[in-house]
Amino acid sequence: MTELKFHNLHNRKYLQYGLALIFGFVFGFLLQKGRVCYYDVILGQLLLEDFTVLKVMLSAIVTGMIGIYAMKAAGWVKLHKKSGSLGTSLPGPLIFGVGFGILGYCPGTSVGAVAHGSLDALIGGVFGITVGAGLYAAVYPRLEKVLEIGSFGDRTLIDLFRARNPWLLIVPFAALIILGLILIEIMGL
Repeated sequence: MTELKFHNLHNRKYLQYGLALIFGFVFGFLLQKGRVCYYDVILGQLLLEDFTVLKVMLSAIVTGMIGIYAMKAAGWVKLHKKSGSLGTSLPGPLIFGVGFGILGYCPGTSVGAVAHGSLDALIGGVFGITVGAGLYAAVYPRLEKVLEIGSFGDRTLIDLFRARNPWLLIVPFAALIILGLILIEIMGL
């Protein structure tokens, strides 16, 4: 019965848009409360002086990893894996890193910073996101072959390790991340 209700959501676009808007506000609120929308906090992470950003990201990874697979096990969601390649996995992070290093915000934190009044995030971040997305869309037809170089398919780590039960990987990975978070706290970072 529950699976049927969530399946019906897939056919209701306006409800999806509404939920996306709500979850977007919640995500932004949590980024703000986690203090990762502030330039000084992000700069502290880049200088390896303040590990707030790393702690928030690792916490989100554990939460997402457990949450998605719990919802999958309950039949609430289906995974729609996308194929990856070296053609996308190498230049994408490099471009992201350059923008992140120059501006001091990632796309999510730049929008969050705009919400609390940071003009640098508005001009550099939101304008940069818009221009970058437009440029990518314009050159995509010419990049399509390059982006497929070194394709490794739609495999996840669970597929790669041939785990019949995903929890056999999720639990140890989550435990390692939590242990890392504890060590970061103990070290006072």
